[in-house]
This record gives sequence, C-alpha cells and structure tokens, in this order.
Amino acid sequence: MTYKKEFFLSLYRMMVMIRACEESFVEPIRSGEIRCPVHLYSGQEAIAAGVSANLHHTDKVFGTHRSHGHFLAKGGDLRKLVAEVYCKEGGCSVGRGGSMHLIDPESGFLGSAPIVAGTISLALGAALADRIRGGNTVTVAYFGDGAAGEGVLYEAMNFASLHKLPLLFVCENNFYATHMPIQETRSRKSIFESAEPFDIRSERVDGNDVLAVYEAARRAVTDCREGQGPVFLEFTTYRLRGHVGPDDNIQGDHTDIRPHREVEEWKKKDPIPVFRDYLIHDKMVSKDELDTIDKSVSVEVSKAHDLALGTGNPDPRELAKYVFSKPVS
Repeated sequence: MTYKKEFFLSLYRMMVMIRACEESFVEPIRSGEIRCPVHLYSGQEAIAAGVSANLHHTDKVFGTHRSHGHFLAKGGDLRKLVAEVYCKEGGCSVGRGGSMHLIDPESGFLGSAPIVAGTISLALGAALADRIRGGNTVTVAYFGDGAAGEGVLYEAMNFASLHKLPLLFVCENNFYATHMPIQETRSRKSIFESAEPFDIRSERVDGNDVLAVYEAARRAVTDCREGQGPVFLEFTTYRLRGHVGPDDNIQGDHTDIRPHREVEEWKKKDPIPVFRDYLIHDKMVSKDELDTIDKSVSVEVSKAHDLALGTGNPDPRELAKYVFSKPVS
C-alpha cells in the first residue's frame, strides 16, 4: 500500500509523543513526586499508534492498567494525562484516578482499569449499545496476554460473535503477565487461536512494526464497520520498562525476572528507531524533519509537566464528590 508522507510523520509523531510522555515520568516516580502506581508503555507504542490511526473520533476505546499510549493515540489531552498521573485536580479523572483510571469521553477513550480483563465486558456492552442504536462505530478492547487466562474474555468473544458486534479484541502480548512468563501459564504460546472456536477471524502480527499493525487494524476495523462481526488481533511486543514503575524497584526490591539478554535483544526491535531508520533509509522523510518532531514533542511534554505541577490537589473534603451522581447528604 502506498502512503503519503504526512501519514508517516503522524505515525512517527504519535509514537514519539507516547515514548516521551512515558519516559518523562521516570524521574518523578523515583523521586516520589508521582506516588500512584505507574505502568509504562515504553516499547509498545506501535500498537496504540497503528490501531488508532484507523479509528474515527466517534469510535470507542477501552484500556488496561498500561493505557497512557491508548489514551494519547485516541486523541486524549496530553496535559490532562500528565496531570492525572500526578493526581492533580486538572487531570482527566480530576485527580481521583491516577495512572490506571483514565477517561476522556470527548475523544472516545471510555476508560481504563487495573483489573485484568476488567474492561473487556465494558467494551462488549459499548459495542452492543451501538448495535442497538443502529450506529456505525467500532469499539476496541485492549488487554494483555495475562487477560487470556480470564473467563470473561471467552464469554465476551462468544457473545460478540453470536451478535456480530463491531468489536475489535486487541491482545498486546508482551510475554509476561506481571512477572510470569507466558510459557509457564499456557500450553500453547499463540493466543490468537483462542478466537477460532468462536468463529472470530483472528491473526497474529508483529506489534513492533507500526505499518504491520496499521494494516492489520485497517482490515479488522473495516470488517467490524461492515457488519462482519468481531475480529481478534494478537500483537507480539515487549515492554522496555518494568511491570510497574521504571524498573520494578519502587518498593525497594528489584523484582524484574526477565533475562538481561532477552531484554537487550528486544531493545534492538524498539519500534521507534526501527521505523525512523526505515523512513530515512528509504528517503521518505528526512532526518531533519524527524529531529524537528523529536524536539517539538519534548517541549510539549515538558510544558505539560510544568502545567500539572502548577495545579492544585483534589480537596479531601470532596472525596466522594464524583462517586455518586448526586452530592452525598
């Protein structure tokens, strides 16, 4: 498929934006300025960028505990995301949610949650609601390989297939459920085949190749929008940081059990430099243009931190303000 230069630049910019945002949290986490648990998305940017490049503003996305990238790629406000991670009043969840409870209905990002597989059923409900209303939107349910061990995924696949719902199941397989290697939890490594008994079209794709992600998602979104039912995509990838925090060391003990050699091998497949080298080598974009994007994104992220730190914390007296639809008497 032939792409325009602007398309390449937009994909590159989104991945760089996600990476810069994630890495900007590292020092504030270590210094204790950020106090909520933070699951960094570094290394998995190609998936969020490639999938969302196929979505309309009105399409819906549900995330996981590691959803900063999903939020930004769907059009969520960077400044509100950064403020939320600091648990500030100006955050997207008004400082009540922190890193794992993000939401931005205006952009179609309808929520993330730390409960493994917890948002799959919510995405199913959103897709069903759209079908009942006669709409033409697509709903995306992101989840990790650990969620493949939860029964709700299989219940959702069965129901979505029965009713041919416009639901895209997106499994980000980074090969570790927290610190548990996938080979210790599954007799078969491939997850996408789990959709076959439910007559759901599925495929496994290199999640570090942003163009491969884009093409797979394009086919899937087209199927969903044309009423052909749900699609299941498994993207293989790798997180370059710890499960929680920069290096799983925020509580004083280093608990990342991944072999050093394995981590180093995956760093060679880092989706951003791989895509950057591809664009420059094939003379589709100049190095100067990409450098300009890098610098502008860095400034934008820095300003988001300054803005967040300049805003107030939630008032403890308003702890229950958003828990109920009416003020607590």
